[in-house]
Amino acid sequence: MKKLALLLFVGIIGVHDIFAQDPQLSQYYASPLYTNPAMAGAARKIRVNMNGRSQYTALNNNYKTGVFSADAYIGKVKSGLGLVSMYDVAGDGFLTTNSISAIYSYNLEINREWAFNAALQGGIIQRRYDFSKFVFEDMIDPARGAVLPTAEAKGLEQITVPNFSTGFLLYNSKMFFGGAIHNLLEPNMSFYYRDKNDQALKLPRKYTVHGGINISLNKTRYEEDRIILSPNILFMQQRDFYQMNLGFYIKQRTLTLGTWFRQTSNNADAAIFLIGLRFPSIKVGYSYDAIVSKAKTATVGSHEISLSFEIKPKVRPGVRYNKRLFCPEL
Repeated sequence: MKKLALLLFVGIIGVHDIFAQDPQLSQYYASPLYTNPAMAGAARKIRVNMNGRSQYTALNNNYKTGVFSADAYIGKVKSGLGLVSMYDVAGDGFLTTNSISAIYSYNLEINREWAFNAALQGGIIQRRYDFSKFVFEDMIDPARGAVLPTAEAKGLEQITVPNFSTGFLLYNSKMFFGGAIHNLLEPNMSFYYRDKNDQALKLPRKYTVHGGINISLNKTRYEEDRIILSPNILFMQQRDFYQMNLGFYIKQRTLTLGTWFRQTSNNADAAIFLIGLRFPSIKVGYSYDAIVSKAKTATVGSHEISLSFEIKPKVRPGVRYNKRLFCPEL
């Protein structure tokens, strides 16, 4: 009975999984380590990032995702260390996904203008479903509904597997280009079936390519007075599904505005609008996904917020830091 209920449940959510595999964020540069592990340490700061996303908010059982990350740069060994954790709830909480991983990134100074980061990421991913949220036939009273005790065993079923990723980042003071491969070993995510050769049971690799450029719209000697236009692009593919985000940031002093258009392999998906506030050690962002696909007739767009804390390390005498674009950021 458990297996039958699980198969029915997976069949229902399978419609959603056709259109997306791993949870994705609209503010992908506000969660840099989740986008590309090679961004660990790239800002030469201690950073803590938190993101929360509520997708298709008109639905009572909409999807919710939270991401936490932290990273720091260690100058003595020219390396970055990072930590990323993710929590995702599908629907009414029948299926939840948790992951946590650590990142090591090495920073290679190619010359005085260019730098290259390469990273490895390793951790675990856990998925579980909660049978206490299911309604079985013997629970239903004709007059009162699902109020009776069930003979079916109720509780949690879960699976935990290792997961690995890698990435790179090439950048200078005006432009950046990066790529990442997540789910390198394509772990088997089935609760019951362990056939390693069955592609349908694997979490497929996700390929990410992203890049951008910083353009100064005014001439001033003071960095805080510069108006920066930053066009950027992000492309991701996971098995037969792909999505592309194309848009830009515009930044001056404390204010950041941004807009993107998201195209998927199935349709034009959403227009994304962002507003952010930047302070010396804190950054706050809010974005809204306005649905432009056929799904807009049944859903309302998605909301996403981000919060970042930064601590700039003290520069020791004799230590030189090149003035590069350390990391694409909000």
